[in-house]
Amino acid sequence: MSFVKAALVVAALLPLASYAALGGAPSAGTAGSASLLRSTASANAAASVAPYTVHAAFGSDGVAIHEYVLPSNVVFAVTWQGPVRPDMSALLGSYFMGFANAAEEHVRGTGPLIEDRGDFHVESAGRAGHFFGKAYLPRLVPVSVRVDELQ
Repeated sequence: MSFVKAALVVAALLPLASYAALGGAPSAGTAGSASLLRSTASANAAASVAPYTVHAAFGSDGVAIHEYVLPSNVVFAVTWQGPVRPDMSALLGSYFMGFANAAEEHVRGTGPLIEDRGDFHVESAGRAGHFFGKAYLPRLVPVSVRVDELQ
């Protein structure tokens, strides 16, 4: 019986471990019910080194998380889309308080949450069954990357 309880706890926590926090190292690989797809994106086809790599994680809850990772192995942006909002504290890491403070100041029902605090930018919107958004660190975004194209 204790094995079943332990398995349930692990299964509940694994989706949280399937992606990295903004500003940290990217996820290490697949975790439990989440699958990880790696692809390389380049703003310039002639460039010999892509300005970033995209890691996509799909959780059992139906949420798709995309991590945009610099060659220096740092996540400079994350995007999400799915039927529920992901665990924002795990997704944003040390930048979660900026998100929480912006959410407190935002009047519910007045549209999407868009907050730009200089070193941290977040956009979050949605309704029951369809949530989406993105967060990025402007100082880390490569010059050749347009943040409005991050999906």
